Parts: sequence; C-alpha cells; structure tokens
Amino acid sequence: MGMSLGIFGTGYAGLVTSVCLAQLGHSVTATDKDPDIVASLCDGTPTIHEPGLQDLLAANLEAGRLSFTTRAEDAMSASDIIFLCVGTPPRADGRSDLSQVEEVARTIAPLLNGYKLIVEKSTVPARTARWIDWTIRRLSGREHEFDIASNPEFLREGSAVRDFLEPDRIVIGADTERARSLLLDLYRGSFDCPIVMTSVTTAELIKQTSNAFLATKISFINMVSDLCEELGVDVATVARGVGLDPRIGSHFLKAGLGYGGSCLPKDLSALIRVAEDNGVNVGLLREVEGVNTARVDRLLAKVEGALWVLRHKTIGVLGVAFKSDTDDIRGAPSLEVVPRLHGAGASLRVYDPAAARNLGRLYPPDDRLTYVESACEAARGANALVILTDWDEFRSLDLCRVRSLMRTPIIIDGRNLFEPVHMQAAGFEYYSLGRGEATLRSEPQRVRL
Repeated sequence: MGMSLGIFGTGYAGLVTSVCLAQLGHSVTATDKDPDIVASLCDGTPTIHEPGLQDLLAANLEAGRLSFTTRAEDAMSASDIIFLCVGTPPRADGRSDLSQVEEVARTIAPLLNGYKLIVEKSTVPARTARWIDWTIRRLSGREHEFDIASNPEFLREGSAVRDFLEPDRIVIGADTERARSLLLDLYRGSFDCPIVMTSVTTAELIKQTSNAFLATKISFINMVSDLCEELGVDVATVARGVGLDPRIGSHFLKAGLGYGGSCLPKDLSALIRVAEDNGVNVGLLREVEGVNTARVDRLLAKVEGALWVLRHKTIGVLGVAFKSDTDDIRGAPSLEVVPRLHGAGASLRVYDPAAARNLGRLYPPDDRLTYVESACEAARGANALVILTDWDEFRSLDLCRVRSLMRTPIIIDGRNLFEPVHMQAAGFEYYSLGRGEATLRSEPQRVRL
C-alpha cells in the first residue's frame, strides 16, 4: 500500500523525486512557491529537460497519484513523510547556501499536526540535520513529534529517471528506529539493490564524498591528458588501459573539458569548506578544483593556436549544456567560452539541442552572437567549430556536409568525440584534448571566400 508523501521543491531533484515516487504507487503532493512552475507542472509540462520525465509526469497526474500546489499546508496535512528537495547553491565563499533549507524548516514548524518524518533529499553539508531539527523545535515547541532523516539522491542529469527507478544503492540515514522503519517501508519491495543504513550525519557525508571522488577522477584523467599531449600519446588509450583494472574502473575517466553541472562543483567546494572548518587538510581537493578550472583556458589556447587572431573570425559553437541529454548550463564550459570568444571579437553561431534558450537568457543575441537551429547552421561560413557538449547528435554529424559549409575546415573538440585519423581522412584540421598534436593536412587547404 502506498504512502502519502509531501515534497518541498520542484527543481531538478524535487521534480524527478516526485514523479518517480508517484510511479512507485505513492500519493505525492509537491509544493513550490512559483505559481508559474506549479501551473506548468499541473498541465503536464516539465520545467526541465530529462528523458522519460514527461511521459511519467502525465501518467501519474492522470492516475491521481501526483499533484502540485503553492500551498505548503497541502503538502503537510496528510503526509507520512516530508522530503526537502530545495536548492543548495554555492555561496561566494564556496559554502552551501542553506537559506532555502532553513526557509522550509521555518515553514514546516507551525504546520506540524502529528508525527512527521522530515527527510533531507537535497545535498547538504554534514550536520545540517541538526540545524533543521533545532529550527523546527525552536519554532514549534514540543507539542508534536518529528524526526529528521537523510536519504540523498544519486541522480545523473540525462539519466535521472532511470537512476531513481533502477538505483545502484539506497542510503538511509536515520537516528531513530521509527524513522528507519518508515523509510524502509517506503522502498521495500520496489528495488533490488543494496540499502546502506547509517546515521543522519554519515548519510549527509556519503553524498558529498561521492561527488568529490567523481570530480577527483575527472581531474586526474585531465591532468594525465595534459601529459599525454606533451608525450604525443592518446589519453583515450591510456584511460582504457587504466580503466580495465577493476579496482579503478572506466567510469569518469574520459578526458575533456572537466566536470560541471549543479552537483559536482558545489559539492566539492562545500566539502572543502566543511573539512577546513574542522581542521582537515584538503590540498588534494583544491588541486582537483584547480585542474578543472584550467580546462577552459587550455581549450581557448587551442582555438587561438588554430585561428591566430580571433577578431572578425566566425566560430560555430556546438553545445552549451554542461553534458548531453539535459538543458542545464550550471557549471557548463559555455558560460566561460562564449563570453570570452565574444569579448575577443569573434562572431559566434551557437547551437544546442536543448539548452540554447537558457544560455540566451544570460547572453542575448546581438550582431556577433547568433543562436541557430542546427549544427549545420552553426557551421555555415565558420572559420572553426568548437565542440563543448557530448551530444550524440554531434557524434553522428555528416562531416562531408559540415566541411562543405565551413569557410575553413577546423574543429576544436573539447569532448574528444572523434578519432583524429578519421577527421584527417574527412579533410579537417582537428584539435582535441590529450591526444598529441593537431591533425594537419599535408597541403594547404584552399579557403572559401
């Protein structure tokens, strides 16, 4: 029998959590302060781009298992468990901004109407649960019982629905038997994966540690990528040879422009601040940040090396999302690459299958910045193409057509989508990351004027 669940926040984690818990048969009421977001979701229109989400949203709305509201009391009144899924963006000092978490705690306190289990789904620093508990007790008195638990999400943008419905593990952090039992009942019978039962603080730390380790693997292979360039070897071959060791694994060993998105950068930064506040040396993690920050500089150096002077050059930009299958541009290389190329005097033709509109809100079109509707339109008349996102659409480009549209057939590939030998055969001057020198033609290429 399904439970009644309340969700605070319908952003990325909140919306996926709401839809997938409803898909498991629970009755879900999700609340958000933004009436436009609520109206869109009530109409069955997702506010994020995520494969599979729209169909599940529509199906569970129709089945009556899922509803959206601006009224916090609707999410609280009949719910057995309350999930906190609000944003925890980075502050200027690198710490997590927990103002939305505190706001939910203050909202919940006067609405308690009996025992509630309040669960952190948002990624928060270790010991945040203590502050939530303190805030609610301070504002509600001791009339009603409640527990705070942690049940972190491990959702990858672009595959979040699958990750929720087919998890590799479930982490439950609870300090009372009642809280542990409720969360076990929520998931029991739905999944065949390990369940890690631990304390609340441990569960909070597991999530941040997981993301910090993934960021470390990415920065490590990117550091090796730079060495590969100097030695004239291919980082993809090195990564494959290393990744076949089961102690290391092949995941997150793909060299390129580094990590981005809403999780890895902020969670690594927040973990650094927590560790430093507790007197722990985290020089290793600071180096991880430094390697990642330098990736855009390395790519732009390749653009300048290929084109020499950027002023008055036309550059096609393929991809602005931080990764494929999402419209999320948080932490994306495009946020640095586009303004820096534009500032250097280049004219940009930008294409992304899902995220161009989001970048356009930050950098509106002008006489030197155009958002186009296809990769071929981005290539038309371009002196070079710069690839920033690993969309499958870009891997399957008609290279002959792309070459015929370009003024000079130069590709600077920040995601290593192609094999250099194939690009040479297709007539391109091809620059990538960590794979030795650029693939140059043996004869000068005629420039189409």
